[in-house]
Amino acid sequence: MSSAGRALPDVGLVVAARQGDQRALDDVVAASLPLVYNIVGRALRGHADVDDVVQETLVRVIRHLPALNDPAAYRSWLVAITIRQVRDWETRRRAALNRDAGLDAIHNVPDPASDFAGMTILRLGLTDQRREVAEATRWLDPDDQELLSLWWLEETGEIDRNEVADALGLSPGHVAVRVHRMKEQIQSARGVVRALRARPGCPDLRAVTVEWDGNPSSLWRKRLARHVRDCASCGRLGSTLLPIDRLLAGLPMLPLPAGLSAHLPSAAAPAAAAQAAVPASPTVGPTDAGGGPSVVDLAVNRPRGLVPSLAAGVAAAVLAITMAVVILPDEPSAPSWAAPPSAAPSTVATPSVVPSPSARPSSRAPVAPAVNSARKGVGVWNFAGASQALANSKAGWYYTWNTHHQGISTPRGATFVPMIRSAENVTAAELARAKAAGPDLLTFNEPDLREQANMTVEQALDLWPQLMATGSRLGSPAVAWGAPDAQGWLDRFMTGAQARGYRVDFITLHWFGADFTTATAVAQLRQYLQAVHQRYHKPIWLTEFALIRFDGGGSQFPSQAQQAAFLTAATAMLGQLSYLQRYAWFGLPATEKDRSGLFSDGAEATLVGRAFQAAR
Repeated sequence: MSSAGRALPDVGLVVAARQGDQRALDDVVAASLPLVYNIVGRALRGHADVDDVVQETLVRVIRHLPALNDPAAYRSWLVAITIRQVRDWETRRRAALNRDAGLDAIHNVPDPASDFAGMTILRLGLTDQRREVAEATRWLDPDDQELLSLWWLEETGEIDRNEVADALGLSPGHVAVRVHRMKEQIQSARGVVRALRARPGCPDLRAVTVEWDGNPSSLWRKRLARHVRDCASCGRLGSTLLPIDRLLAGLPMLPLPAGLSAHLPSAAAPAAAAQAAVPASPTVGPTDAGGGPSVVDLAVNRPRGLVPSLAAGVAAAVLAITMAVVILPDEPSAPSWAAPPSAAPSTVATPSVVPSPSARPSSRAPVAPAVNSARKGVGVWNFAGASQALANSKAGWYYTWNTHHQGISTPRGATFVPMIRSAENVTAAELARAKAAGPDLLTFNEPDLREQANMTVEQALDLWPQLMATGSRLGSPAVAWGAPDAQGWLDRFMTGAQARGYRVDFITLHWFGADFTTATAVAQLRQYLQAVHQRYHKPIWLTEFALIRFDGGGSQFPSQAQQAAFLTAATAMLGQLSYLQRYAWFGLPATEKDRSGLFSDGAEATLVGRAFQAAR
């Protein structure tokens, strides 16, 4: 099988890999490696951690493959996972820099053998203006390197704009704006590269670069580009530059490092060798029979730095990972809600947590691992076993549409968020209770509905100073719908608050999907959140959401499998939105009336409840 090309790996191979065929899984991983390597390497600019991030990405791909609803969407899904791992790496790197201030030289040491601009020029044999484009990418802002890694592959025909948008969690229109700005930076840097290489060169440019250390950076790009723009001699050098798009069109991906293909997992690898690589005991300890680190320890839970190089390390780990993850006995199979037959596939993002696949069929009912997360929350009203159900849900926060939680115990590790529900709750006693409950405060619940808070914009604005006096972080009133609409209830409130100098710290939203097709519902939710963020430019809390169709005063619900599939795909998508701070499912109790609920009693989780437990 070729390691490149948009058509590979094919759908049949992905399906076989999802079903536990190790040979197919080896081939899928081998075919995926070039794309992952190109994205990670360029995004990290050849940092020494490229091999680690590639390995972590492949581990995540293998573990989560059973939850991929649409095998035809594998490529888009793979790109989204890869970008998420790049972002996780960047988060860890920045945290380390903040912790070890002054040690930048340690955390930012590039691997000289992995400079992606240099390797692109060398291995693709670029000449003239294509070489200048590759060199110019070294000058980009750090935040644009991630976008560059995807855009370069888009221009070379490896991925398309929708896959770029999905991976970044942005609309195609927003991606177009960011790409345009990045291309302007590259174009500016091309002029700098050409001016610096000119001979005999500009004397004034040499004077500007006296203090430059020779390392490309966004700061020096701006300084040198200013000179090139104002200098008649240097400016003329850029008059013959061809469009970047034309130069990159048709280029192949950067080939893998020498020696890597020789170590890729082979479809012909004997099963006996695979079995020998994995401890026979179901319990995987820190060492294997020989006393050294086990395959699982090295491939999945290894300390950073154990694998020395991409050429040998990633390839060996790919083989070890596919063997270890697939063959480990007695691991739970993927939950039934990961790919319900009645739900349409979701191609939005990777699920946050799913169990490892198993090559052995299991007669036991699949159980998803419960995951604690500070981001995920739930709306709670009292019912038999509410406190136990709340603890079992693993929600990191909850609210009760009130300033107190009478009859409900807050689990360890979770927080209660109070709410001033309507105008009648704006009293000294309620405000004092809200202030004592915590740093965050939810405000007027669906003021645009008669049966809820039922408030005018002016009434809410007049009461707002009393809420600000609590000192809490204030969420906006949570409208039932139309949050991004010009002249809608929320728009008029936010305009009035700004005019009066009032503080609103985050936007609170409700969303209920009437289309029960997973992919469509998730896309609609994402579009709604993006539209709201683009209008108000504030963090967002999504405090009520589920699939419920309101027709003629009644409520229609999807099947449990459809609701669970939506919850899984939606929470994975929400994890990609940097401005989405918290979300809360509607709601905790599952009754005949409220069939989107998570628990029928304190201990009995619904199919939706098990999906919620596994969400982040």
